Amino acid sequence: MKNFLMPALLGAALVAAPAAFAQTAYKLPAKAPKSAAAPAAAAAPAAAGAYKLQPQLSTLGWAGKAVTHGHNGTMQFSAGELTVAGGQVTGGTVTVDMKSMKAVDITDAESHTKFVGHMSSDDFFSVAKYPTSTFKIVSITPIAGAKPEAENATIAGDMTIHGATQRISFPAKVGVKNGVAAATGKVVIDRTKFGITNSSKSLSSTLADKAINDDFALDFNVVAKN
Repeated sequence: MKNFLMPALLGAALVAAPAAFAQTAYKLPAKAPKSAAAPAAAAAPAAAGAYKLQPQLSTLGWAGKAVTHGHNGTMQFSAGELTVAGGQVTGGTVTVDMKSMKAVDITDAESHTKFVGHMSSDDFFSVAKYPTSTFKIVSITPIAGAKPEAENATIAGDMTIHGATQRISFPAKVGVKNGVAAATGKVVIDRTKFGITNSSKSLSSTLADKAINDDFALDFNVVAKN
């Protein structure tokens, strides 16, 4: 399945109107006393509830390697949500459309069709039988002392690929602001734990020059709106 699972959140600032404009518009007396500056408005707390995943704003990339080469590409989230409580992301579920697999590094149309067909077959992801993969968050633990641009939480959850479910965890950057909840990060998946063992490097029966790494990586950016 492919590295998920998140984003840059939006910022806002208030700018005071120039005093000269204010005097012209409202014809203030030339020597009118200056009023005290109004205190900055406090940011409204993030609304609690389920924020709907935005497939057109979210991204999911994947990368896999064999002994002699590698490929990378994209997939699409088809549905999901992030749960918000107390101004923080606390849970959520995302669904990936396995039929959306693309290999961006294979530009020849015939070769691309052949590759995706092989990955979609019963040799690997059995897409006809398992058209979706899912990830359900079970916990989000803050990372103490995280820098502003670094991963700030550890996400743990249940990943379901190829009809098998495994508990995984990984660091991510999560947050909520201005009606947008987001999660960004990278996760490495061991495909053999989901019953996908074709050409596995861990199997003695696999020819060395035909072996495909058991691990593949997923880069995700999940964006959800209130």
